[in-house]
Amino acid sequence: MKKFFQRLLGQDQQPTIDAELTTAPLSEDQLEPISTGLPRLEPPQLIVGSARSVGQQRDHNEDSLYTFTATLAGNTTSLPFGIYIIADGMGGHQHGEVASEVAIRAMSNYLITKLYSPIFSVVPKTPQESLQDIMTQGVLEAHQAVVRQAPGGGTTLTAVVILGSRMTIAHVGDSRAYAVYLDGRMQVLTRDHSLVKRLEELGQITAEEAEVHPQRNVLYRALGQGEPFEPDVTTAPLPQPGYVLLCSDGLWGLVSDAEMFRLIAAAPSPHRACQTLVDSANAAGGTDNITAILVRMPD
Repeated sequence: MKKFFQRLLGQDQQPTIDAELTTAPLSEDQLEPISTGLPRLEPPQLIVGSARSVGQQRDHNEDSLYTFTATLAGNTTSLPFGIYIIADGMGGHQHGEVASEVAIRAMSNYLITKLYSPIFSVVPKTPQESLQDIMTQGVLEAHQAVVRQAPGGGTTLTAVVILGSRMTIAHVGDSRAYAVYLDGRMQVLTRDHSLVKRLEELGQITAEEAEVHPQRNVLYRALGQGEPFEPDVTTAPLPQPGYVLLCSDGLWGLVSDAEMFRLIAAAPSPHRACQTLVDSANAAGGTDNITAILVRMPD
């Protein structure tokens, strides 16, 4: 079993993160009620919530989401496992809403076939590929599915696979994955593939200018759009204790990181937190579709 996970996770692959880190530490008095609000679970398991909304200014929802959570707990094994995916169909392109659902279905089907079935079979089978290779191929499968089934359409895709104490992230576009720590930190785990973000990275515009730039939603990388195609794939340790948040730009574009943390910390459950996050984005104008997945890490 140990060799199975060493090969799957890529033992010689070190965790990599190309992300921005925003730190807002809390005092011990502030941290105590948050920590005590997360009772220890036995067996260790992932708790997930999700929510979505069309927003206040759109007439249809082009966002799609997928969550799959499993736990294997036996005499010698305790294995939390989860697959979480968000896709945001590209507005202005034909079949944007179709593209996002096709991408979600293709990616989730590939990951279930390559990961869940071997891991949870009676006799676990060791894939020949590492988890990063599997995630990369899954995105490419989703890309081809969009090209075939939603010609002219496009979509972002952000997928997280949690296996044991690590997570692997595959990302295309400007939906985001965050690591949420109980001390107040919100670590962005993905890099926006937008033209404005690229200009900011090159130093041609400031972060403040990027927030109000008229082309801030224009992407240079998306499923179903353009060749050749290359996703970002990274591996990182889980935020323990803490959460992983996936969301479309309809949330992070309207609600600050600090406010998102406040709402997550105050909520009694991941499901309620997601609904509150969506409500907050709608209260801020709801200019786009809004989708959130929140996963509480095992203790």
